[in-house]
Amino acid sequence: MIPATGFEKRLVAVFGLGKSGLSTVRALEAGGASVVAWDDGEARRAEAESAGVLLEDLARRDWSDIAALVLSPGVPLTHPEPHPVVKIAHAAGVEVIGDVELFTRAVKAVVPSVRIVAITGTNGKSTTTALIGHMVKRCGGNVQVGGNIGKPVLELDMPTPSTVYVVELSSYQIDLAPSIAPNIGVLLNITPDHIDRHGTIENYAAVKARLFARQTPDDTAIVGVDDTYSSDICTGLCAARVQTVVPVSVGKALGRGVYVLNGQVYDSSSSQGQTVGDLSGLRTLAGVHNWQNAAVAYAVGRALGYSREKILNSFEGFPGLAHRMEIVAEEAGVRYVNDSKATNADAASKALATYNNIYWIIGGKAKEGGIETLAPYFPRMRRAYLIGAASEEFARTLEGKVDYLRAQTLDRAVEAAANDANAANDGDELRVVLLSPACASFDQFPNFEARGEAFRSAVHAFLEKTGRASA
Repeated sequence: MIPATGFEKRLVAVFGLGKSGLSTVRALEAGGASVVAWDDGEARRAEAESAGVLLEDLARRDWSDIAALVLSPGVPLTHPEPHPVVKIAHAAGVEVIGDVELFTRAVKAVVPSVRIVAITGTNGKSTTTALIGHMVKRCGGNVQVGGNIGKPVLELDMPTPSTVYVVELSSYQIDLAPSIAPNIGVLLNITPDHIDRHGTIENYAAVKARLFARQTPDDTAIVGVDDTYSSDICTGLCAARVQTVVPVSVGKALGRGVYVLNGQVYDSSSSQGQTVGDLSGLRTLAGVHNWQNAAVAYAVGRALGYSREKILNSFEGFPGLAHRMEIVAEEAGVRYVNDSKATNADAASKALATYNNIYWIIGGKAKEGGIETLAPYFPRMRRAYLIGAASEEFARTLEGKVDYLRAQTLDRAVEAAANDANAANDGDELRVVLLSPACASFDQFPNFEARGEAFRSAVHAFLEKTGRASA
């Protein structure tokens, strides 16, 4: 744990008692602060109370003795309107911050030179964060990984002079971290998302850009330039000439920075015209979107001073993330891929763009817009297996375009898809049984993790039953 210092013998309010909220309470108390906390949810209040947290309805108390409000990132700060507790804090002149702000202040107070790599973007944050953490470790670094992935930042270990913190940050967390100034800031991409919490996509992009606002000439900004908003941010940073700026692209050559063409990584700082590595054979980093993640990780590694060879060698052993195009098994020319995290059509498109000969397990609780936007990938399908509440809607979309089976449940879908894939006579061509449901899980599973675990179990059960499991 990292004690949240700076509020010794003062009272701090914490609102929102999920995972990060509870860790914030513990960290503030470890740093010498007194804490009063609240959550709108009765269940979370009960859980916090059983953990010894002092509860008090913050809307009903005097704020004259409160030094700061630490807000959960899930609580509205600005849009559609500030939460009532935020309005109270503003009226009382109390600063509103988040756990990332406490983390930044605390680690810099202990080791001012500690290195922080912060990753944000609409898509790919978690994979990129995990990949960078893996790379730092394989290159011999002392790494701590957390934030919006894994451990809350205040549950990471205390810094040492050799520590590299690799933290994933959502726009909500950046909004609550006014002094964040990462040594290496990463912006992957910006597409419309969380507009309800930021008002407009322009506001959303402006929050993402704040990751770089306090950087110094010793710092590095690594920015994807394959979408308009990120590209504009990169252009602004280059014009300001404050920090080192490294543009990253997949699909177009750049005069400076890092780019990927047909799986080959180019680094403009290397010998002109030569590639520095090949990503095309990496099973756990398959697809154009993962090539961007790897290119960004490469740029981070170079900014940390690691050799090209060590960086690229580290990618070979990256296991990938559970439920994100996770390869569960591969037997007899059939690959089983768990992409349960693909809870909408845009997320599912990444896996569909990566593979051919797909036996696609799809369905659940449909999101607005359904799967109409995935029509360009329908020719890649050998068959679709419909599960859950969206079965009828998706059957209408697929009718006459993709052969489908109403499997209804995930275990039936896995067995049918696996049988079909194994029965196909495609020679050496890979066949893929893919769970990429383009839906929320809540009709049949409590979350996408449980759905992914069920897929994994069903695949292994099929392989065991049919004698295809590896010895």
